[in-house]
This record gives sequence, C-alpha cells and structure tokens, in this order.
Amino acid sequence: MAVSPPSQASPARLLVVEDDDTIRETISEALSAEGFTVDAVATGNGALDHFKGSPEQQPFDLILLDLMLPGVSGLDICRYVRRRGFSIPILVVSARDTETDRVVGLEVGADDYLIKPFGMRELVARCRALLRRSSQNNDGSTGEVISHGYLSLYPEECRVTRDSKEVNLSPKEYRLLEVFMQNPKRVWSRDKLLERVWGHDFMGDSKTVDVHIRWLREKLEINPSAPTLILTVRGFGYRFG
Repeated sequence: MAVSPPSQASPARLLVVEDDDTIRETISEALSAEGFTVDAVATGNGALDHFKGSPEQQPFDLILLDLMLPGVSGLDICRYVRRRGFSIPILVVSARDTETDRVVGLEVGADDYLIKPFGMRELVARCRALLRRSSQNNDGSTGEVISHGYLSLYPEECRVTRDSKEVNLSPKEYRLLEVFMQNPKRVWSRDKLLERVWGHDFMGDSKTVDVHIRWLREKLEINPSAPTLILTVRGFGYRFG
C-alpha cells in the first residue's frame, strides 16, 4: 500500500534530474505512486531552466539529483541553486560511492546522499524525511533577536546578519547556527547536533555535521582557519562562543 507524503495544502512537488531513461522513469513512477507531483528532466541544463526566477518563489519542494549528467553536472547544479539563494532540499542519488564523493556533494549544497543501487522504499523514506525536516525549520522560533558580537539571528524571519549585512544560509546551516546561538558555551556532540538539526530519522553519517560547520565558519568567521565563534572541543564536539 502506498504511504502518503507529509500532509500539506497540495502534494509536494519534486524535481528528478537523471539522464538514465530507465532510472528516471522508475523513480518518477515510484514517487508519483506515493502521491508526490513529479517533474523529470534528463540534463543539467533542463534542471537549471526551472531556477531562473526569484528564490522567494521556490519551484519545487525537493530535488533528486544525479551527479553524472551530460552538459552541466549535478555538482554545478547544486552550486548554482545555493548561490542563487534557493533553500530547496537536495537529495543526491549517485553511483559515486566513495567518502570523498559524499563529502564533496554535501559541501556544494546537497542535504543528503543516496548511493546507487538503492531500494525504492529507502528513496521514498529519505524524500519524506527531507520534506519533513524542511517543513519544520521554522518550528519553535521566537520573536527575539539573538545577538553575539557582530552576528544577529532573527528567529521569526529565519535570517542572519553579519555586521548588519544579510548572510545567505541554507536551512540546515541556519538551524545549526540557531541551536548554537540559543545555547552559548554548551558543548554539542555530533550525534546531539544530528538529532537536533537533522532529526531522529536521518540516515547519513556524522561527517555531515563537520561539513556544515565548515560552511558556517566560511560564511561567519573573520578568519575561518582560526575560528572564534564556532569552536572545536577536541574529543567532545563543538560549542559556540
């Protein structure tokens, strides 16, 4: 029996970017059977055509992305989507299975990484988990402004400024920083951060935390190689301030 996706005003709209006709059609049919609305393209250029508008008008709720595509690669699509400011969750679906491949995929903007071959039940479960976490990013926000030095975080608006200038963060980066700034000086293990930011149903590994910490440092620290905001507590994890 098909399991319905997370309840919302309309079915979640997914973009599948896959050049293999059989895989693309199989994924599209499986996701459509689960109640999702699916658009599918075979090339990177075809995917980019959907992101010419404003980031305020997100064309999809989730992107499923192969890395090895003709023309524009999957990594380039990730970079473009994030550089433009789109916060849509991205699930990489790739035959590239080394740790380096996974880390690079996460570093350029993917939220999760699934290695081919895979089962359709796992694919659907990961899609649902990403959609659920994306929809929960605003939960628990307050109207207060949280400030630390030159950083200010606005929970109700889900935005961050550095020296009064807007900082473009992905949903996970924002949520991670929010957890840190709401709990200054507290030491967080990778597992605790995964639980708080990615959720109990996250199926990736703890290196995801390290990648996102690196992104935050690059965007927020005056000198990312000598951080003063997000500190590593050797043998335990990370703390803020």
